Amino acid sequence: MTDLRSLRTPCAVIDRRRLRGNVATMASHLSGLGVGLRPHFKTVKSIDAIRLALEGQPGGVTVSTLREAEHCVDHGITDITCAVGISADKLDRVVALGERGADLSILVDTLEQAQFVTEYPLASSRPFHVLMEIDSDGHRGGVGPHDPLLAEIGALLHSATATEFRGVLTHAGESYNCFTPECLRDIAHQERDAAVHAARALMDAGLPCPVVSVGSTPTALSAQDLTGVTEVRAGVYMTFDLVMAGIGVCSADDIALSVLTTVIGHQAAKGWVIIDAGWMALSRDRGTADQPLDQGYGLVCDLYGNPIPDLIVTETNQEHGIITARSGEPLDVTRIPIGSRLRILPNHAC
Repeated sequence: MTDLRSLRTPCAVIDRRRLRGNVATMASHLSGLGVGLRPHFKTVKSIDAIRLALEGQPGGVTVSTLREAEHCVDHGITDITCAVGISADKLDRVVALGERGADLSILVDTLEQAQFVTEYPLASSRPFHVLMEIDSDGHRGGVGPHDPLLAEIGALLHSATATEFRGVLTHAGESYNCFTPECLRDIAHQERDAAVHAARALMDAGLPCPVVSVGSTPTALSAQDLTGVTEVRAGVYMTFDLVMAGIGVCSADDIALSVLTTVIGHQAAKGWVIIDAGWMALSRDRGTADQPLDQGYGLVCDLYGNPIPDLIVTETNQEHGIITARSGEPLDVTRIPIGSRLRILPNHAC
């Protein structure tokens, strides 16, 4: 076990016991629904962690960037879905990944994207593997599951020699705005229905749709029926974070990621404890600001990961964080001497 007193601060710390427990919980839940998991690499960007998440799974991973895909291929992980829409300037890198043995699926949700992918002058016989993004909740991108554009894009991708159309993918981002089990179950059901309906519409049009991919950590853990779905994608479940705790899919005791920091100053008159972890270490994410419990820039814990009642990081500069009492009451800064080591649970782990 690492001696946290010996580490340079600020630094990220992973609790292996919690990480393993979170991975096991997700695997057990999806196994009960008969669906495999394609874990998302973007959360921890750790080959060791992703290999743990892949145990007992079909073997594929999800990434958000081609740099993440390249890193996976560097370590022998080649079944990859890039779940962010592709742009024309990235296709050369997609080709290079294929030449290195990657079975990489890219994402489109417009006719324009489909056109520049199908028109790319391939120097080999290896086509681009393409998924179509489906909008299941109006949260971000994607083609509506009832939009006639579905069949038009699918037909173009299926007929072109430069592309192999693999199916549909959706992400229920609106699940991050749910705060009750009922809402989470409804969003998970809506996500599944949108993807399955889109797949059926494509197949009714005579097009193949072998992949029906859904996923977000809240919906993955809340789904009760995944009939028609071929895979689930999720990532933040491995470590969880304060946003996930605020949604209600975990507790603070499940959060496996923290930022180790050192107390470097006091402003006694203001009730401030100053730490060496600012937004460069904690990020500017304020994802809990609209939740019932605002956690500022992070929840303060002692060296052993136990939350300290009423303390949060309320302000950050680039390399400085300011801890105050959540209540606004004056904080006796002598409780936390200069040189003390603390751990901050983050709003967003990815």
